[in-house]
Amino acid sequence: MPDNHSVILIVDDDPLNIKLLIGMLANQYEILFALTGEKACQLAEKYQPDLILLDILMPIQTGYQSCQILKSQDSTRDIPIIFITSLTDNEDEEKGLQYGAIDYIYKPMKPAIVKSRINNQLKLKHALDQLKQQATRDALTQLANRRRFDEFLIQEWQNMQRLAQPLSLIMIDIDYFKPYNDYYGHAGGDECLYQVATAMKKAITRPTDLLARYGGEEFVCILPATPLEGARHIAKKLNVAVNSLNLPHEKSSTAPHVTISLGVSCTVPTSEKTYAQLLNTADTLLYEAKESGRNCVVCHSSAQSEQE
Repeated sequence: MPDNHSVILIVDDDPLNIKLLIGMLANQYEILFALTGEKACQLAEKYQPDLILLDILMPIQTGYQSCQILKSQDSTRDIPIIFITSLTDNEDEEKGLQYGAIDYIYKPMKPAIVKSRINNQLKLKHALDQLKQQATRDALTQLANRRRFDEFLIQEWQNMQRLAQPLSLIMIDIDYFKPYNDYYGHAGGDECLYQVATAMKKAITRPTDLLARYGGEEFVCILPATPLEGARHIAKKLNVAVNSLNLPHEKSSTAPHVTISLGVSCTVPTSEKTYAQLLNTADTLLYEAKESGRNCVVCHSSAQSEQE
């Protein structure tokens, strides 16, 4: 069985070396392989392996060059790379480490050493991944936190600008949450936040979308490559999901149970616009939803505004 489903990408222009490494590792890890540095960079970006074993002496694109490319890209920068080489000169080792490799395995390869070095690096990689996840996750709701939201919004704004695709954003607020917190206590308020977050998370099914806790009782959802109509549909799903919880709310003037209000903005990013404008528009529409009786969705794109 693979170890925690760890994926290792083996890169070598010699099929015999690849076969040798697969024989050592296939019973413990999931294996990808490439015969060229160019193909390795494509596979790394597509599959995001946990570790790359990279031969140095390859034609056209050397291991050094491949490592440099992988470390220059945001999507592959954090993938650890171990060089596999017959070069034993200290200058060669120093050069590889300067390019960003974390370790060396020397040929001829000894199975016990190969496995130990890989295991040590994967343990470190998984520990760092956990720390990174904790740094971008809200502890109470288990959603993405504000820091992750900010990073994702900038990233998708740039992606959608490059692709000339619409980017939608939903601002969400739990109606009359302060009276709820006062009446049911902070423990009850925390449980409400968790249940609302969990219900909304189940309603977001596309892996490309991000639902985050924005702060307090506010949440936000980023929907890349999504026009207004699609964003409105998802906002309505979120509203139905929270209403379906039927969480009692004795202090709500809207309904006898917990409800949410939602503001939806949509635009096609350009160099003349800013993501702050998209966020501010959604926030304004959320305010309109609250002013209009709450428990509703208010939408807006560049050319139209509507309320349901």
